[in-house]
Amino acid sequence: MTDHIHCLWAPPGDPLYRQYHDEEWGVPEYDDRALFEKLILDGFQAGLSWRTILYKRDNFRKAFDGFEPEKIARYTEKHVEKLMGNAGIIRSRTKIEASRGNARAFLKLMEEEQDGFSGFLWAFVDGQPIVNRWKSYKDAPAKSPESEAMAKALKARGFKFCGPVIVYAFMQAVGMINDHETGCPRHKSVQSLTRG
Repeated sequence: MTDHIHCLWAPPGDPLYRQYHDEEWGVPEYDDRALFEKLILDGFQAGLSWRTILYKRDNFRKAFDGFEPEKIARYTEKHVEKLMGNAGIIRSRTKIEASRGNARAFLKLMEEEQDGFSGFLWAFVDGQPIVNRWKSYKDAPAKSPESEAMAKALKARGFKFCGPVIVYAFMQAVGMINDHETGCPRHKSVQSLTRG
């Protein structure tokens, strides 16, 4: 793969960001816990860049017990204060407390939904990625009817930091929406990873 045909938002001069583009972004994700982690991280991204979160992701995983919802749901105020003192993550009390609430909402949803968190989310795209054909990533919208519907449903279930713009970025990242540029080799390759 040559450098000039990848999505322009993933410059070759930033190895970690480029690796994220080449190996993760847009790959269909179906694992409940992995989807939960990504939604939480996208919530922390609010008002910031994804690059900022990506460079702190390992710190987040360590600080948040591998994003195990069962553990996060039991966080006490002492846990919250410990996280507030962790310079390796984004120290936003509202986002940290929202993560605890989101873990509880996730566990409740898992009890109620036969197809789990993954099935609940993928239903908003009828189980198949929406394949867009943008020549430039700048042509992609900030939100869509699907992200608005998903955001509304998540909020109704008690989730926070999941507005339609955050949810659209989440849907792009976990392969529910293929927004790789048409000239990028990943535009076609991620489609082959979709469940039948």
